[in-house]
Amino acid sequence: MQLAKQRRHRTTLPLYGRLWGHLQDATVGYGFRPMRAAGWLAGLLLLGTLAFGLHPPRPLKADEAPGFNAFAYALDLLLPIIDFGQEKAYAPQGWYQWLAYLLIVAGWVLATTFVAGVNRAVSRP
Repeated sequence: MQLAKQRRHRTTLPLYGRLWGHLQDATVGYGFRPMRAAGWLAGLLLLGTLAFGLHPPRPLKADEAPGFNAFAYALDLLLPIIDFGQEKAYAPQGWYQWLAYLLIVAGWVLATTFVAGVNRAVSRP
């Protein structure tokens, strides 16, 4: 019901609003499909693990940095609250820095959407 309402409302928006609405609908179902957000998080985790596993970032302080773990590093970037100590110890360079930024922003948006969607599903009467 609410999802259909969002889709109808999208038709009344200007072009940029419709495009943003289509993106929200396809990726997370306007927050009504939290498992889509979980799927995107898993896909981005795989992408980050592979990318940083093939090209590990340099440690900020080589003598103090924990051993690099590509999976933990990607997870550290994606999950906004949890800190595995990897993100603060390593500095990616070049396009890998942009990938890190993408993972951070996507992590905030998708993790928030996932938690809100699960909370909505659990709190329904």
